[in-house]
Amino acid sequence: MPALEFQTSTAFSLGVELELMLVNTKDYNLAPDADDLLRRAARDANAGELKPEITQSMIEINSSVHAHYEPLLTELRTTRDALAAHARQMNVAIAGGGTHPFQKWRDRKIYPTERFKSVSEKYGFLAKQFTVFGQHVHVGCVNADDAIYLCHAFARYVPHFIALAASSPFYQGVDTAFDSSRLSVVNAFPLSGTIPFVRDWTEFNRYFDTMYDLGIVESMKDFYWDVRPKPEFGTVEIRVCDTPLTVDRAAQIAAYAQALGRRLWAERVDWITPDLYLVHSYNRFQACRHGFEGVLIDPATRQPVSIGEDIRTTLSGLAPHAADLESASALDALAGLTTGEGNDAAWLRKTYAATTTLPDVVRQQAARWMG
Repeated sequence: MPALEFQTSTAFSLGVELELMLVNTKDYNLAPDADDLLRRAARDANAGELKPEITQSMIEINSSVHAHYEPLLTELRTTRDALAAHARQMNVAIAGGGTHPFQKWRDRKIYPTERFKSVSEKYGFLAKQFTVFGQHVHVGCVNADDAIYLCHAFARYVPHFIALAASSPFYQGVDTAFDSSRLSVVNAFPLSGTIPFVRDWTEFNRYFDTMYDLGIVESMKDFYWDVRPKPEFGTVEIRVCDTPLTVDRAAQIAAYAQALGRRLWAERVDWITPDLYLVHSYNRFQACRHGFEGVLIDPATRQPVSIGEDIRTTLSGLAPHAADLESASALDALAGLTTGEGNDAAWLRKTYAATTTLPDVVRQQAARWMG
């Protein structure tokens, strides 16, 4: 197999993918109406680039590539407004959130593309259980070795992204006691987890060639890693975020990734060692389970720190980069989440406490996303 070719892109350019749920407006269960919505939106330039996802109650938004936060936010709002208008004409609602609170996976229908049929045949019931909803953030890299470096460097901050975006406390009708239950579904796939500890693109190509020759993978899409290189885009892709309840939050989290990537690239940190991955699963679990109240073990200092405190410290250090990238307001908004407002999981629990039924929770989260 020829070596994977990494397409160069503008350093720290920015793009996002958002997986969204479609729900009916009667009982607010999932609605298998993706095909109809995609057909309607295909004629609408304001609806942006849309794709089906693995089951028929899901769609995916793909943003354009941006240099700054504000144009990304403007595009996401425009796309949201266009999609919301089409959905209302169909008597369907669109919602963010990492999981639908009470849908049953057995009721899902696989979207009929060759890739999704192949995934279903390969993974069985896991394919339908994969009706969960995430935000992926792409950060541009000039070259492939930068991408490998940033994949490892971003791994230290995976708990930050999980806690900031967490929006899946309810799953299969119960409060899971997790802020993000979605990632527990992803964990079931055999090629989830982390990129191997390769030091450059040459080593990564050797690893990929071996996995290909063994018949384990056919393309980069077969890796469900928390952070992975995306060679055809020339990016590093952060994949641990639940889909937030608003496009504003999604853009803020993307701005955080951009500023953090810029700082990590400039500093060329010296703590990228195998120890980084000794603590990864523990730190990741803490963020999923407890959000900002979780405990992160810093692999460099080997000391514990609360995730919320670590986010605030990191945000403070990103101030010069945020100023240069014109995203200070986005990072200020995220800082506010850690000091009282709470993440989307907290909002969902508060909404459930006030309404007492999960359909009412979905109704309100759909209203929140659709603006």
